[in-house]
Amino acid sequence: MHRPTAIETSEEQSLFFPVEGRDRRSDTEGMVKNFVLDTNVLLHDPHCLNRFENNHVYIPVEVLSELDRFKNEQTERGANARTVHRFLTQVFGHDSKSVTKGAKTSGGGSVRILINDSIDSARPCATMRRFHKIFPDQDRADHRIIGACLALKEDEKSPTILVTKDLNMQLKAMAIGLTCQDYLNDKVAVKDAEGYEIRSIPVEAHELQRFGSARSIEFEPARTGRLEINEYVLLVAGEGKLLPGRHIGDGRIVRLNIPQTMQMPKGIEMRPANPGQQCFLDALLDPEISLITCYGQAGTGKTLMAVAAGLFLTAQKDFNGMTVSRPVVAMGDTLGFLPGTLNEKMHPWLQSIYDAFEVLLPLHPPRPEGKPRPASERKKQGDHHHHEPHPHAPGPVSHPVVKPYEQLIERGLLEIEALCYIRGRSIPNRFFVLDEAQQLTPLEAKTVVTRMSKGSKLVMVGDPAQIDNPYVDSRSNGLVYARNRLRGQRITAHVSLTKGERSQLAEMGASMM
Repeated sequence: MHRPTAIETSEEQSLFFPVEGRDRRSDTEGMVKNFVLDTNVLLHDPHCLNRFENNHVYIPVEVLSELDRFKNEQTERGANARTVHRFLTQVFGHDSKSVTKGAKTSGGGSVRILINDSIDSARPCATMRRFHKIFPDQDRADHRIIGACLALKEDEKSPTILVTKDLNMQLKAMAIGLTCQDYLNDKVAVKDAEGYEIRSIPVEAHELQRFGSARSIEFEPARTGRLEINEYVLLVAGEGKLLPGRHIGDGRIVRLNIPQTMQMPKGIEMRPANPGQQCFLDALLDPEISLITCYGQAGTGKTLMAVAAGLFLTAQKDFNGMTVSRPVVAMGDTLGFLPGTLNEKMHPWLQSIYDAFEVLLPLHPPRPEGKPRPASERKKQGDHHHHEPHPHAPGPVSHPVVKPYEQLIERGLLEIEALCYIRGRSIPNRFFVLDEAQQLTPLEAKTVVTRMSKGSKLVMVGDPAQIDNPYVDSRSNGLVYARNRLRGQRITAHVSLTKGERSQLAEMGASMM
């Protein structure tokens, strides 16, 4: 499994570090480069300062000021800022000269603080005069960081590159002639970020029949190509004849182990609507699989299936309860501005989860006033001698309607979790559904995965094409990062849903608009 060890993925980005299998010299014949880091890079990966090999890393003094604003936050962002401060304190030690002259890093390069003395010079050079004309507002930290990078480029012969995850800042920097790049260390390769569809394997009709009856079949690698452990495939024999299966290793594919229907406690019967959902349900119900990632566009049923499996397994006592959450973009943001309890604060962010609960656990309408209960209900409750109310008896007392999922919350079987408070927790024996996981950074995804204790199952669902977090994209978000790093393990499974089931209109809109 390929694991990027530096800032690299594609050919045009290879000026950072070499891709696997290439000579360890850059495209500029091994010339040492100067990397100027923006604040968001350090907050995204506080350990990035050791990932630039033998190149020089510069941290503008304005970045230190921005980090200082976040260091007291009890959030992931605050923890990352404190990690950067501790690293810099350790690497510089008590040598004040190394702060600006450079201290060695483990990769053979150096790190130092960058101070732009020319920004307020009485006689600036032509380059800085042009910079001041284009960006007259020098009170903005972004402009001062760009100015520091531009001044370094003028003073140094080695290539100078601004590294930032802020797309707008990249455009500004490139507009004045700076080389600018995203931080790519935790960004998956293009080939790993595309083609999530379940693979189809053509078979003969008799092979499909044998697979259906024997529940397993073995293939040579020449017929299947490279298959991961727990990879789902579709065995196809002609038009409309197919069976889904799961690869368990050494070319052996087994039938899915799923019930025809799942009965929700006090709710509806749920069944998978297409082969993709069947594969997803197989992974959800398998006690040997501890982590599932699921990709799917709007309306494919990823959230509904995950919640349904959690309710089903909790009712069977396979888990102590179910936890649901989704990122409050970004995860470092707090929830203090919303009124009410934690559940009330999280309600707007978890509306899609509540929608799924209301589908699975519909609220039964109350009986019309004065209408007796059905005999079957009276018998079930042991009331064999039901009497009609006295005509002068007081009317029925009106009680507030309590939704079924609210009853589960009161009983502790359902928990609403805010991700910004998950640090330090250990979550045992829970079915944990993380919706909209594509909004996470890779480090945040790692934080969630490492919170799972014995007996817990984590289900991460989302659509990598729908991202609101400005500092991640379809190749660098936590969902695809978790899939890329943890695929091929016996306790993990990864599924893609492509067929919309919400409605014909929803599927048409998702595919054509």
